[in-house]
Amino acid sequence: MGSLRALVSGVVAGVVVAGMAISPAEARAVPTLVAIRAAHHPGLDRLVFEFRGGLPAQRSAEYVTRLVADGSGLPVPVVGNARLLVRFGGATGHGSAGGITYGPARRAFALPGLIQVVNTGDFEAVLSFGVGVSRKAPIRLYTLKNPSRVVVEIGTPYRTVNVKTYFMNNANFNVGRQPYTKGVVRPVPVSGSAAGALQRLFAGPTPGEAAKWLHFEASHATGFSKVTIKNGIARVYLTGACSSGGSTFTIADEIIPTLKQFSSVKWVKIYDPSGWTQQPAGASDSLPDCLEP
Repeated sequence: MGSLRALVSGVVAGVVVAGMAISPAEARAVPTLVAIRAAHHPGLDRLVFEFRGGLPAQRSAEYVTRLVADGSGLPVPVVGNARLLVRFGGATGHGSAGGITYGPARRAFALPGLIQVVNTGDFEAVLSFGVGVSRKAPIRLYTLKNPSRVVVEIGTPYRTVNVKTYFMNNANFNVGRQPYTKGVVRPVPVSGSAAGALQRLFAGPTPGEAAKWLHFEASHATGFSKVTIKNGIARVYLTGACSSGGSTFTIADEIIPTLKQFSSVKWVKIYDPSGWTQQPAGASDSLPDCLEP
């Protein structure tokens, strides 16, 4: 496998740190991130950061319990059962005019392990990203040249099943043509596949899906604390905030079909962040007041 070549800088299950000696000429230039991409390979997901102007002097990847924005210290929500912090010392992700040079600062991936990559900082030549993954697994970090790339490999030592996540279809909604949602395929771990499908919903569509007018309508929710399934009823507990904004389309229109694809789910009851829903008992779907138009 190509990842086993001598270009590997370091490997551990939880923390990877690498550095390189740089010449005075290279020290004057700050490498600029120009692309982020990822793909699945047997047994792993490979996340690639491509730079113009050489490699960052320092590179690291480690699992963390929470992610905060550099500078402000505010929490950064990243979807996943585990989260990596990837940092580049001596690098930037913006141009002289301030614009981002690598594409969307928050993006989703339709891969078994890798769920989402979110920028958490780009300040004083320190560039960082939060990476949400399905499971905590061994990681590897190494570099490649021509072009300059930093690679983070995330193990996927578990079985997956394909499920669908239903996003708002803006192309149809804008002209009043049903259906207002479209299902897209996501590979998720077999264990906890319903929760995995919801995680992919909150991660949002991939850039390619967004280009086809798919959109995640969050209704101000930032995530869910848990989902339970018992006696044919799925119960989802939202976190953050909750508001329909007067719209007839809300996050409920995405959650309900995403969960009803599972044979064990006949009804879906959605709870607001305070733990309330209109009809907590009985054989029916149920919404909180905040999701009513």
